[in-house]
Amino acid sequence: MKLMKTLSLSVMCALGACQMQPKQQELKSTEKYTEDWESLSKVNKSPDWFRDAKFGIYTHWGPISGAFVNMKPKQKMAGWHGMMMYGKNGIPNWRTGKLPKNKDGSVNNNPTTNYLHHVEQFGDPAEFGYKYLIENFKPTGFDPQKWADLFEKSGAKYAGPVAMHHDNFAMWDSEATRWNSMNYGGVDVSKELKSEVEKRGMKFIASFHHAFTWKYFAPAHEYGGVDPEDYDLYTDPHDYYNNEPTERFYKEWWAKLKEYIDNYQPDIIWFDWWLENMNEESRKKFLAYYYNKGEEWNKEVAVLFKEETFPEITAVRDYERGRPNQPKKDVWITDTSPGTWFYRSNAKFVSSDELVDILIDIVAKNGNMLLNVPPNPDGTIPQEMEDLLLDMGNWLAVNGDAIYGTRPWTIFGEGPTRIPAGGHKVERKKIRYKENDIRFTKKSNSEFYALVMDTPKGDIKIKSLSTAIGLLNNKIEKVTLLGSNEELKWERTDEGLVIKRPKSFPTEFAHAFRILCEGYKETELGGEFEQTL
Repeated sequence: MKLMKTLSLSVMCALGACQMQPKQQELKSTEKYTEDWESLSKVNKSPDWFRDAKFGIYTHWGPISGAFVNMKPKQKMAGWHGMMMYGKNGIPNWRTGKLPKNKDGSVNNNPTTNYLHHVEQFGDPAEFGYKYLIENFKPTGFDPQKWADLFEKSGAKYAGPVAMHHDNFAMWDSEATRWNSMNYGGVDVSKELKSEVEKRGMKFIASFHHAFTWKYFAPAHEYGGVDPEDYDLYTDPHDYYNNEPTERFYKEWWAKLKEYIDNYQPDIIWFDWWLENMNEESRKKFLAYYYNKGEEWNKEVAVLFKEETFPEITAVRDYERGRPNQPKKDVWITDTSPGTWFYRSNAKFVSSDELVDILIDIVAKNGNMLLNVPPNPDGTIPQEMEDLLLDMGNWLAVNGDAIYGTRPWTIFGEGPTRIPAGGHKVERKKIRYKENDIRFTKKSNSEFYALVMDTPKGDIKIKSLSTAIGLLNNKIEKVTLLGSNEELKWERTDEGLVIKRPKSFPTEFAHAFRILCEGYKETELGGEFEQTL
């Protein structure tokens, strides 16, 4: 097929019909990947720098952040405000198209809490629609230098913005859409953050969620009040049940994505779901274009995805607020948040201890953690979030050798605490790891780590390292506690590796023990050995 295309092109050029410029010819000849799965499967989907990084940050922030002000202490609202704010008579489930039901089985067509809150704070969505939130976006507290300083102190190895969420708003200075942070806010969030992130040696990530925009703004059209001039924000009119985006939607979706790739050259692009519902051609087009751009930039890039958007051989799978319950051969990633995705005035955050434990469990199973930071509406970062990130950074400053640049050990861990099943959203079930929960990582066949998930009250017994079990056949030569100069007392028996409890621990939360082994050796044939036979 390629030969036929080459011959056809030669004939056209000979006839004078081909006017391709030299620069275009050069670009075409250097394209490594074509828009087909076979070609795209040859990419190195998980570069070593990504496998080594383990921990990154992205930020859910934009006009929608201003929707969640003045919430009552126990008030609950859905995160998809741009969809749910139009629910005067409820909003059908986006998958099934059906309204929720009450306990007695009757249809619940009551107003959504988002609708009631929006009316109370801003007015009727017919007049004060989502566009109103964009027009009132005031990022006066955004300080890219302070953000990047904090991300660096957290121990993150890559960071960046949610470049475009479901609301179709670009967090960059865009020519592809007028709905952007320069026109509404006066700042190119992506440009300024990228500059500060890269100054600190971190890679730059950007996430895109705008495939779901097609479903997200369907309620706005149903509710009414959308000006036809604003269809470039709300998409073309359609109802809840329409799953077929228009040609215009495809064109605009790609224009925004391509513009961002060309102008900001991200090292990582992360996709939210629903992209799997768009046509296959658009997905292959993106991958080929981005991977070829990586070749042009002379750097290896990574693509992260959910659901069935891409074949797993072409990109890295993501688990939202979840993870597998067993190690995976292929590298994967978890995207999670210490609280809600976007700012809430009544937000609650998880503990630093819980975040550290989740990171450890992820890394032991061959994964990465992408942690969300939800800034305040003005762009400042909540103190609670800042404290969490500093706690993570302090822990990683001591224990980072057991995380960064590691690979899975023979088994991922031992102990009674496990997630019940792998997959998305498993973090909804709170898990409290204990001192007898241990996870393993390795640097080489002779150097690995045992991470004890809570501060032990007594001696540490690692059963998997028993001499009666064949998981470790090498002789252990030394055991040390990261961050400590204390000489540890230990012995290895058929009960396990027993480490006498240290007098003190250098950090809170989990504790990493480095285990150094005698290198693996095999006897060579010939020489002196041969003479003894």
